[in-house]
Amino acid sequence: MANPTQKKKKSVRGAGAIRKKELPMYTRQLSAMLSSGMPLVQSIVALEDQSNNKSFCEVLENVRLKVEGGSMYSEALADYPQVFDELYVNMMRAGETGGMLAETCDRVAGFLEAANRLLSKVKAAMMYPTVVICVALIISSLLIVFIVPVFAEMFGGFGSALPGPTQALLDISNLVKKYWYIVLAGAATFTYSFRRYASTEKGAYSIDAVKLKFPLLGELTQKIAVARFASTFAQLLNSGVPIIQAMNIVGVATGNKVVGGAILDARANVEEGHTLSETLKGNPAFPKMLVHMLSAGEQTGKIEEMLGKLAAFYQEEVDTMLEGLTSLLEPLLMVVIGVMIGGIVLCMFLPIFKMSEMVM
Repeated sequence: MANPTQKKKKSVRGAGAIRKKELPMYTRQLSAMLSSGMPLVQSIVALEDQSNNKSFCEVLENVRLKVEGGSMYSEALADYPQVFDELYVNMMRAGETGGMLAETCDRVAGFLEAANRLLSKVKAAMMYPTVVICVALIISSLLIVFIVPVFAEMFGGFGSALPGPTQALLDISNLVKKYWYIVLAGAATFTYSFRRYASTEKGAYSIDAVKLKFPLLGELTQKIAVARFASTFAQLLNSGVPIIQAMNIVGVATGNKVVGGAILDARANVEEGHTLSETLKGNPAFPKMLVHMLSAGEQTGKIEEMLGKLAAFYQEEVDTMLEGLTSLLEPLLMVVIGVMIGGIVLCMFLPIFKMSEMVM
């Protein structure tokens, strides 16, 4: 017999797009309506009517019907975890319990908007090098498959051995042309296996651990995860979510399994009465400055305020690093492309240089 709680978890088409584009605006507008004194159900009806996303309209309609039936707003949201994750639902529940749903919606909207801005900046910074590398690989592949054989036929009638680099490039070209299906199958198998491994708990943890060790990119990854930790934790505590429950949510929301795992591991020590800063002290996943400032916030009783300052600080650090990496990647990519394509062209023309030396 199926678990009745599992039936409530309903699938939503286009949930990712809803979370990114619709949810922040919906939450911001809901906050404004509730702050003006409009009832919750009437506010949801108004937002449902103005949304152009059919899937989101269906979700809001079902949420409204459940609220009209006597359920709490957060309980109705929990039926759609693909749209309203645990962080969102728990903050709404805390806002309802404390009678501050409008203020909580405003806080959550700001958090979602900031998270989207950060994600957009990271994607924008990675877009340029990804496109350039893909173009370079395509050009290199076309040269190897179509241009190199033409040069090989041209030099074949000279009766002399080709230079080593040229012969190696020709061998690669022949191999790709003859066994292209094996090459494609191998690439597809590797991609599929890597994704399967990355989808496992052990694989995801290992990959995230490697990310933290990369030069420059490792530091950026750590700062992004720490910024998410500080921002999410501050929002949860400000909304009245108990610290242990907040740690459970934050451990999943950091975006990095190593950082998140350290937070979840620290939960037991906090339950025993230790402070969070004591538990995180010495953990390489967390910068020393964060631990010291967290300790200061705990001592003064202003941990939420300190976490907010930490989130702003690391967000600024991430922005600065992204700008620096973007400016650094441009000349670096030019060098990589020059080596890749220039190396292939040089290998193709080496026999000509060799012939000119023999004539001289």
